[in-house]
Amino acid sequence: MTAPVTPNTLTAAQAADRLDRFTVIDVRTPAEYATGHLPGAVNVPLDRIKRALPEIRQAAERGGLLVVCASGARSEKASGIIAADGVPAATLAGGTTAWASEGRDLERPAACDTRAVWGMERQVRFTAGTLVLLGLVLGLMVHPAFQLLSAAIAGGLVFSALTDTCGMAVVLGKLPHNRPRGTDLEGALAALRGH
Repeated sequence: MTAPVTPNTLTAAQAADRLDRFTVIDVRTPAEYATGHLPGAVNVPLDRIKRALPEIRQAAERGGLLVVCASGARSEKASGIIAADGVPAATLAGGTTAWASEGRDLERPAACDTRAVWGMERQVRFTAGTLVLLGLVLGLMVHPAFQLLSAAIAGGLVFSALTDTCGMAVVLGKLPHNRPRGTDLEGALAALRGH
């Protein structure tokens, strides 16, 4: 294993000026990727980054890497994983949200099912809120022990914030609506090898 490197962060303007020199890796779920991504971006979801490290290393040998997500949090985590393997990578500050808010174009793959899918953060907030309400309602109407569900979700949210991980996002990312047909890791890895 190569010595770790420190990833850096680029603004949307900085990235746009050099976009043609980067291999862009989008670490969102395939469904989020299908709703719009940076031009030329390859989709390697965050939970598959370690599996893709050999291909990412090959792509980095040909030029720079730019890692992107919706807001910058997941791409920062992915860049850290990549950098720990000795591969330099940059992160897009503010992610595709910042890119689009500056009026820059997003590509939408024709082969993917592009029905509207909420971003992962929104899905997590909705699911957590629903489970907390469910625990409270069942605790009042059925049995007080159901309130433990609300307490467990609250504890999970605190743990998630302290560790900067999210088990609920990992589970939600595996649901069928977050993995539309027409997206696959093997295709992304082939694109990285040939990029």
